[in-house]
Amino acid sequence: MRGEVDALREKGLITASTQFPGGRTFRYSLESSPASVNPAAFFSESEIIVRLPETAVLAWATSDQLSIDGEQVLVDGEKLKILVEKDFVCLEADKASG
Repeated sequence: MRGEVDALREKGLITASTQFPGGRTFRYSLESSPASVNPAAFFSESEIIVRLPETAVLAWATSDQLSIDGEQVLVDGEKLKILVEKDFVCLEADKASG
């Protein structure tokens, strides 16, 4: 949603959650960080936090760029691929209004 992209640019943080049976909740957040050089992901207590470089968020939010991607090297040497994309419904609405 375009509002979420704008909120991430302006506030530096967006969060959401999904409810599951049994009263369990999965939370996820996107953070814009001036200290980050590459996208990074963290998992703790049923929550995923994806931290993105502030410069990448600014460029992404103010252009037609569809995604921010990167890789994070894990402790065992494996790589975690990170991909954050704009919502295609939001992009179609922008085209229709523009």
